[in-house]
Amino acid sequence: MEFSSGGGGGGGGGSSGGDPGDGSDSHRRKKRYHRHTAHQIQRLEAMFKECPHPDEKTRNQLSRELNLHPRQIKFWFQNRRTQMKAQHERADNCALRAENDKIRCENIAIREALKNVICPSCGGPPVSEDSYFDETKLRMENAHLKEELDRVSSIAAKYIGRPISQLPPVQPIHVSSLDLSMASFGGHGIPGPSLDLDLDLLPGSSSSVIPNLAFPPMSISDMDKSLMADIAANAMDELIRLLQSDEPLWIKSADGRETLNLESYQRMFQSPNSHLKNPNIRIEASRDSGVVIMNGLALVEMFMDANKWVELFPTIVSRARTMEVISSGMLGNQSGTLLLMYEELQVLSALVPTRQLYFLRFCQQIEQGSWAIVDVSYDIPHQESQFSSSCKAYRLPSGCLIQDMPNGYSKVTWVEHWEVEDKAPIHRLYRDLVHSGLAFGAERWLSTLQRICERFACLLVTGNSTRDLGGVIPSLEGKRSMMKLAERMVNNFCSSINPSNGQQWTTLSVLNEFEVRATLHKSTDPGQPNGVVLSAAATIWLPIPPQIVFNFFRDERTRPQWDVLSNQNPVQEVAHIANGSHPGNCISVLRAFNTSQNNMLILQESCIDSSGSLVVYCPVDLPAINIAMSGEDPSYIPLLPSGFTISPDGRPDHNQAGGVTGGDGASTSSNTGIGGNSSGSLITVVFQILVSNLPSARMSPESVTTVNNLIGNTVHQIKAALNCSTS
Repeated sequence: MEFSSGGGGGGGGGSSGGDPGDGSDSHRRKKRYHRHTAHQIQRLEAMFKECPHPDEKTRNQLSRELNLHPRQIKFWFQNRRTQMKAQHERADNCALRAENDKIRCENIAIREALKNVICPSCGGPPVSEDSYFDETKLRMENAHLKEELDRVSSIAAKYIGRPISQLPPVQPIHVSSLDLSMASFGGHGIPGPSLDLDLDLLPGSSSSVIPNLAFPPMSISDMDKSLMADIAANAMDELIRLLQSDEPLWIKSADGRETLNLESYQRMFQSPNSHLKNPNIRIEASRDSGVVIMNGLALVEMFMDANKWVELFPTIVSRARTMEVISSGMLGNQSGTLLLMYEELQVLSALVPTRQLYFLRFCQQIEQGSWAIVDVSYDIPHQESQFSSSCKAYRLPSGCLIQDMPNGYSKVTWVEHWEVEDKAPIHRLYRDLVHSGLAFGAERWLSTLQRICERFACLLVTGNSTRDLGGVIPSLEGKRSMMKLAERMVNNFCSSINPSNGQQWTTLSVLNEFEVRATLHKSTDPGQPNGVVLSAAATIWLPIPPQIVFNFFRDERTRPQWDVLSNQNPVQEVAHIANGSHPGNCISVLRAFNTSQNNMLILQESCIDSSGSLVVYCPVDLPAINIAMSGEDPSYIPLLPSGFTISPDGRPDHNQAGGVTGGDGASTSSNTGIGGNSSGSLITVVFQILVSNLPSARMSPESVTTVNNLIGNTVHQIKAALNCSTS
């Protein structure tokens, strides 16, 4: 407790009669402060409990006893009464806020119940409580429509000589299927077998688009919340034991991976029977740890926010949503927060089904600078039936331990534990990767987190690098704007592979070594071209380590060897921005030579970690690039990216690709990036094409042939450049 002497001495007010030149003004400005001793504070607190408003006699007595000025005693009691009043007001506000929230929830529940009430006299639905206003609104709309009809009728009568009511009925107009017009690709198309294709691609609407997956309102009772809290607490206990235990619970393989010993797990936890019905369920359980460039509290805040959760893991989480806040934690560190969430997890290929689940996420601070976050699946009756995936997955207690380290770093230990039931066999190309647990394992989560945190760190760097800016991007704001533009491009690319709005891939053709799948969707976002967009994808296997394939795609010198749309014209990197410590994590602006479109540049981002890599690119016109480079908001620049995803095949390395070298001269023996123990690579080729500005556009057989030729020629050139004509 501090006290200002107010410039007075023992008698108080001694400075009021001082000469203006004697420095009394400066004395007032430099007030002396006195800190009470522990004994003084203890005695004052004891007196405050007995009498919060002491009279002058009591104050004088305390002044003599504690060797304090009576004014100090008076001011201390005034400050203490003010503090107590503020505390009581805060407590009252919290109580009133809780009561208000309770009343609001009850009000919502009553309104929902009233919607389903049946009138006992007529058996019909109840009359709206706002019937008067509803009727008034309808009358106003009716009058407006009549005015519009009269206006159109007068115009029609003026030009056709008779009222519009005397015209014959309008016959429906049949619009022919839209042909996807694209330029010649230079080379012979790869023919496919005869097609049995629904040209709408997606049944159910004329625009070939299925509406977004709807989330009906949930009514969660207090009993449900209590059950959720118990499940989350038990899951947290299990996660902490999984994080802190080593052998024999966890077994370390020759390549350094930690997998769960199921026998030891069942003995330790006495787990109940499987949550899934199929006796042939598959168990996936792995653990990994590493250091990330972000402090622990910032990580916790991002993990507990569904939107930021998707930003952290765009290559894994295709969609996430907080359905309900079951309990709010401590202000400032999220400890005690319990959320009911929904998410869809993906592998970046159209051949692997997504994992859709409702789950509880619970955060708890273990000690100072240490947090644990646990996820566990939660069954919601009548909700899982909306899942369209051919894979049913149940998440047993999984999550991470986040521990603060010096200099803004954190150590993260991650555990993933799944029960999986495959309703249909996994595609042969991805069977080893998925069944090994690498596709959704702890290693993939942690390596992605490390890479994204490095990217965030680069976004916050205040210094400029000559190599990064290349003399083209004039300012730090321009660099950050370009990074945000590229981030949106990558996120758009990832979401196009496994659309989260109920769309399904349709197989266009099955060629000798791969199949082409496609889907249509309407694009209405500000950052995308308006119209109907076609996404087409195909996955191939090559007997070459992923690192070498990644180097081949990201090197601008080898781009003419695979880019069929460049007509083999060379490209030059005119700007370069580093996104991390690995040289492959970067953003590039490329310019093509000897083309008729000198106004068009290519924005490209490449990213790599131990679980896989991406090379994503998009044509952007020169004025848009200049907007981003100048530091202006790039969120309205339209992007329609295409690119490649590269992942290990999950098979053990048997030196099948020995001696093969990549575009940078690196051999398989020096492969230090992804797929170090992999015998080959899985490469998914993805193209996004604006079909039409019409919302009801469809694909014609000629369009299908064009798409097949585009992907077929691309795959053919990739194999030829990497000497893999036959796989």
